[in-house]
Amino acid sequence: MESVEEFKNSFFYGKRKDLLFKFLKNLSPDDAADFLERVLRELGGALDTGDLEPLASLVFETQHRAYQPAPGAAPKWAYESGPFTPLNGALSDYRVALVTSSGHFVEGDDPRPFGIDALSQSDAEDRIADFLKDAPALSEIPVETPREKLCVRHPGYDVRGAVRDPNVTFPLDAMRKLVSNLHETAYSFVGAASQLRLMKELLPEWVRRFQDAGIEAMVLVPV
Repeated sequence: MESVEEFKNSFFYGKRKDLLFKFLKNLSPDDAADFLERVLRELGGALDTGDLEPLASLVFETQHRAYQPAPGAAPKWAYESGPFTPLNGALSDYRVALVTSSGHFVEGDDPRPFGIDALSQSDAEDRIADFLKDAPALSEIPVETPREKLCVRHPGYDVRGAVRDPNVTFPLDAMRKLVSNLHETAYSFVGAASQLRLMKELLPEWVRRFQDAGIEAMVLVPV
């Protein structure tokens, strides 16, 4: 027999590992049971109407609520201020680059986490604890890279949507359309990494790298 507690927790890197539903771990057993009951009810309605929007809204709303900090608790890695510099002119006056923590890279240019060639998404998820201790690699992605040449691997989120359409977490097509002075290189790394090493060791080096490349502004997409 399996309790509701064990069942809901099994989606969080457990035997039923599914990163889209790993938020169930943050729900109480009663809230998880209520959510699953509502999912079945909305699914039944969708079978009749063909409208999946209420079901999708239920999942997204519950996911958002589950990731909120407990009352009175400060979010981890939250800051009251940041080193952001407002633009003094039109966006078209700046050389703009896209930077994401989505884990994208170009086919044939695998960042090889832990020195492993072609690490699968499933194996990456199994090694989430190792990723969280390691420093991420920054992948350079030419903005003219065709969609079919973009790869993604990330142990911290469900990449199925990003595999179907990279723009879900790596909005390169939108950047091409909206930014007239787009830098020829976009960048991506795995955000599930050692945050202290990222901030203290890598970011100063990355900023110099961006500046040397002539980048003047950045669109940051956290995942």
